[in-house]
Amino acid sequence: MLQVKQLTKKFGPKTAVDNISFDVSGSAMIGIIGRSGAGKSTFLRIMNRMDRATTGTISFDGLDVTAATGAAKRAWQSRCAMIFQQFNLVPRMDVASNVLHGTLNRRSTLATVFNLYPQADIHQAIEILDRLGIAEQAAKRADALSGGQQQRVAIARALMQDPEIILADEPIASLDPMNAQVVMQTLRRIHEEDGRMVIANLHALDTARRYCDRVIGMRDGRIVFDGTPEQLTTGVARDIYGAGDSFSEATTSTEIETPASVPRPAPVLA
Repeated sequence: MLQVKQLTKKFGPKTAVDNISFDVSGSAMIGIIGRSGAGKSTFLRIMNRMDRATTGTISFDGLDVTAATGAAKRAWQSRCAMIFQQFNLVPRMDVASNVLHGTLNRRSTLATVFNLYPQADIHQAIEILDRLGIAEQAAKRADALSGGQQQRVAIARALMQDPEIILADEPIASLDPMNAQVVMQTLRRIHEEDGRMVIANLHALDTARRYCDRVIGMRDGRIVFDGTPEQLTTGVARDIYGAGDSFSEATTSTEIETPASVPRPAPVLA
């Protein structure tokens, strides 16, 4: 169970996250929506322990995430994988090696320096790439791939950690509509097939409605909506985004349907 209690993050006089609280029982796919500067990315960074909270706590299955240090902090970051808008891959490294970087937290410094990986990890990386439909790209440099393919490599790297939670910070903001659709379908499939919790910061309301079980709306660092996609009405959306251009852009979906001919990749074998 994930519990967020009275979480606040201040940067000098600015309050980026303002006393937010919510619980998540069991597995769920949660979308966090809101305007730029609403506090969405800051919250995910605190949850992954890339930033420290000013006050408040995050706990998961009895672990006080916000208090973890040293080995406990690194162990938590393995359990809670992060996916970024700009992929954060090593551009000149091949795809398979980028995926294998998901094991860095459990490898020795010497093995990391000499880029040494157990055969079992290499096989697992290829299986995960196959599951995501990009195994044929394994030997290519990451910067030779399209944006959508690079984001799937980033998801594969996250899966190499075997995390219980996947945090996705605007995972489709840099993608064209077709690739955005593929990436969101991939995250949804991982949630459904693996039972992993997925928390994604999203821009378009239609995306949150289509893929998420629960939607949290943030405005000025506070939670102003927490409910089902069906409850995310136009009136509620105006409360989250405010009136004007920002609201119009947020409610306009740029996604298109994926053709039925696109094959559904097989799940990774245990």
